[in-house]
Amino acid sequence: MSNAGPASLPMLDTVPNGAIHIECIINGPVETNTYIACSKDEAVVIDPAWEGEKLAREFVQNHPSVKVKALVCTHGHGDHVGGVAGMRRVLGDVPFLISKDDAAFMPGAIKGMRQMWGIDTEDPGEPTRLLSEGDAVEFGGAHLQVVETPGHTPGGIVLFAATETGNVAFVGDTLFPGGHGRVDLEGGDGAQIIRSLGKMAAVLPADTLCLIGHGGTTTIGEERKSNMFMRRGLAQIEGEPLDKMR
Repeated sequence: MSNAGPASLPMLDTVPNGAIHIECIINGPVETNTYIACSKDEAVVIDPAWEGEKLAREFVQNHPSVKVKALVCTHGHGDHVGGVAGMRRVLGDVPFLISKDDAAFMPGAIKGMRQMWGIDTEDPGEPTRLLSEGDAVEFGGAHLQVVETPGHTPGGIVLFAATETGNVAFVGDTLFPGGHGRVDLEGGDGAQIIRSLGKMAAVLPADTLCLIGHGGTTTIGEERKSNMFMRRGLAQIEGEPLDKMR
């Protein structure tokens, strides 16, 4: 079964597939959430933010029989890619995945973070694979489905998984409880992020647990009710006045 909105929106596979165990590690100077998703004997690391060598060594210590299948970044800001190079030094040539638009945007974003905040982020290097909407990242018995959500950056993505342990989405800095990520940094676009929030509301199941780039979690159902930015974006997509959604 697929969850689809209007024809221009992606169709997601919402049939539960595999079980995943998720760990969150808060790291880096702006307390980024790095997520480790394990399924069977494989794992994917989402947004390895900082001190990649330390992240990798702790992973090996805690999960000696689990192989890291990929390092996947939701967007190209330095606080979400800064641990990639270090993890690859320890783990070997683990594939590094990011969207095409943010692969091009990333070097400038890292430089901008250094100039703006004095945060020096190690260059993650060339991506192994460029992700687009409709792609999937498979590991163990699960797979992450790519949804393009520009606005915080030109190539931001959400990674959605329908699993036996519940629906989950790694949303990066696109969504925050009751709000959205910054759009005042280079590459940010306020109109785009509103549409991206509406897109998430349209295609992700209401019970989807949203794992955010900084801070606590929320669900799509809760944000549909309480997040005016998401409600506005959904109204734009559905072509309805906002007052009809109240």
